[in-house]
Amino acid sequence: MIRIWAKLVKNGKIIRQFVYEREGLTDYSLFFDYLRDICEALDCPTPVLIKTHLFNYAKYNNVRFKADDFVEKINFDKLILENALLS
Repeated sequence: MIRIWAKLVKNGKIIRQFVYEREGLTDYSLFFDYLRDICEALDCPTPVLIKTHLFNYAKYNNVRFKADDFVEKINFDKLILENALLS
């Protein structure tokens, strides 16, 4: 099972959050699909996903997307994705 806790943060406070769950093993080739589903649920633009983001998530169990990672203008400081199922 995949469980990702997504948070939109503005001025150091969580303004919106969502827990994404999906059956199956974590497949990093599908990470963009996970990200797209999360952003749709949070009603925010989808950031550009690069290899460094995947490495950070795989190694540190979290990834942070800042304003520079988005093509569109955003009304929050960062999007944080954390692995909520550590096992």
